Amino acid sequence: MTGVRIVELAQFTFVPASGAVLADWGADVIKIEHAETGDAQRGLVSILGMDQDRESSSFFPIMEGPNRGKRSIGLNLETPGGRAVFEDLVRSADVFVTNFREPTRKKLRVDVDDVRSINPQVIYMRGTGMGPKGDEGPSGGYDQTAFWARSGHAEAVTPAEHDRLLSMPTGAYGDNIGGMTIAGGIAAALFRRASTGETSVIDVSLLGVGMWTASFGINAALLTGGPLPHHRPSQHGSPRNPLSGSPYRTSDGRWINLGMLQPGRYWPEICERLGRAELITDERFATGDQIIANAAVAAGYVAEMIGALTLAEFRKRMEGARGQWAVVQNFFEAGNDPQARANGYVAKVVDADGADRELVVAPVQFDETPPVITRAPQFAEHTDEILRELGRDDNELLQLKIDGAVT
Repeated sequence: MTGVRIVELAQFTFVPASGAVLADWGADVIKIEHAETGDAQRGLVSILGMDQDRESSSFFPIMEGPNRGKRSIGLNLETPGGRAVFEDLVRSADVFVTNFREPTRKKLRVDVDDVRSINPQVIYMRGTGMGPKGDEGPSGGYDQTAFWARSGHAEAVTPAEHDRLLSMPTGAYGDNIGGMTIAGGIAAALFRRASTGETSVIDVSLLGVGMWTASFGINAALLTGGPLPHHRPSQHGSPRNPLSGSPYRTSDGRWINLGMLQPGRYWPEICERLGRAELITDERFATGDQIIANAAVAAGYVAEMIGALTLAEFRKRMEGARGQWAVVQNFFEAGNDPQARANGYVAKVVDADGADRELVVAPVQFDETPPVITRAPQFAEHTDEILRELGRDDNELLQLKIDGAVT
């Protein structure tokens, strides 16, 4: 994406996350922030009950993740000088992205027609909560509402006997999925423009991303003509496969998730490796169909086998196994996973204080090379640099600041 300029007028994580992905891929992403308050997400000090603030530090993951690699300009679009700078930025842009609601876009004169009147060839991307059409089109939305609640995720993962709905597993869960989706849409639009000369208006909503993510369940419900039943999960495995489904627990309290979708194929390997070779020839499990018919009994044996081993012992027994399995990890373990590290899924970044930090990078790699990333900008950090690129001299910079047009 080297040579591609993205101008971003957006806040929080949905939509800004796409800029982080595009920056990972080499694009020049200029983040427009309100001249006084900046991105509203800079003011969030707690999310999902976790304190985001760290004393004597400029590094806040809630901002760094979706804004790494960008440049920031503080701009007041409601001043003549700020408007002139905005129009210069749009003229220089390949893509304009925003998640401002329609009423705000119209008020600030940054809607499709406004931006296209400045640069007819710009690709215009708008991220919304509920999609641009319908009665709720002008309404806003966050991932916990439009993505998690509205599209069926929360209901699907909450056991029927629970007296409250389960929350998203982490902050910005749907936002980050949406950001990757937007980045793919922008890449496709750039390809279309390069191939045909035609530009695009791109729409991505949190509701649409949520429905796509949950499409297996939604499609099944539409086919059956009603809500899907809530089945109480098996204690171990699934009702028809002891080698896939609910996890098994080791003797030291770790969970193992088996993902062996062909029980007849992998049953002999499991029994051999875990020390119960006699079960291979047991008539109850002699064929795949028999294993399926006796899945609950077979799952009991698997629970005994795994429950007799520590995680380290299980790992040793399963070295080189054909069947798929994974240990259930927490976020800290995931961030330090040797396989993730070997593939460059976590990258080093130097924060504004000069301290070494780490961030998860976009999951797409080109030519087997992980992206090299830089930190997120401080508020309005690059205002002067960007203005000089646009041809403003020092006197003009000073006047813009006196007028309150830039920060």
